[in-house]
Amino acid sequence: MQLIKISMDYSKIRLIVSDMDGTLLNSEHKVSDRFFEAFQKLKKQEIKFAVASGRQYYSLMERMEPVKDEMIYIAENGAIVMEKGEERHLVPMKMDLVHQIVKEVREIGGKYLILCGREQAYIENDDPEFMEPFLNHYEKYKVVNDLLEVSDDVILKVTICDLEGAEKNSLPHVEHFKDDLQVKLSGEIWIDFNDKEAQKGNALKALQEILDISKEETMAFGDYLNDLELFEHAEIGYAVENAHPEVKEVAAYTTKSNDNFGVEIILEELLERATVASEK
Repeated sequence: MQLIKISMDYSKIRLIVSDMDGTLLNSEHKVSDRFFEAFQKLKKQEIKFAVASGRQYYSLMERMEPVKDEMIYIAENGAIVMEKGEERHLVPMKMDLVHQIVKEVREIGGKYLILCGREQAYIENDDPEFMEPFLNHYEKYKVVNDLLEVSDDVILKVTICDLEGAEKNSLPHVEHFKDDLQVKLSGEIWIDFNDKEAQKGNALKALQEILDISKEETMAFGDYLNDLELFEHAEIGYAVENAHPEVKEVAAYTTKSNDNFGVEIILEELLERATVASEK
């Protein structure tokens, strides 16, 4: 991994994709005004921008309010891709596996479960200690008596919220699901389960095919383990300084942290070079 290189060639970039939490969002879960300014300039350069997140599509739209109808969304860890209100890619989960996860996690105890549907999220518990982090990631949801009885929606993802720490306390109990599903540590308190084909890298690849954009024309930013696949489909990959050690090991380059405008700095550098090139 290298630090930011002044000589980086951004001239071929036509698509930029960024993770949200810990990457584009700061510690207050907000997108900076600097990003929105850069986004408008990227549009003028005909460079497309996508956010790729474990978050719900509706939550991503809420965070991107000033440009919500212009953004491309890779949501639920790549289970769904939305552009201008149109579904471009969808990979649902098999309900028998959804039910198996729910039953086994219940036996572990002490964890909160979320079913992430195409239309909304479903939870059984609205304890205040759970709702605080939950509401930072979910905009549309319903409290139900039994997750096993949810039947009128397509389930895209199942998420464990472990307030004691997901990597140490929950992951060892559910790693066996990796034989049938994507099982991703997506944050300090989150573990996500998706269909085997639903991951950010596959969604990015599908988007590239739709847009006729190559890996060589793509740049990616990430901070956590569910971002690793993005780098496989991007010629230029940046980990933010606050990234998980494994992500920093895999990413070709690093930039400043999410609280120090790591993504914005690179976007502004790209735009500055594009301006200089156009003036020659």
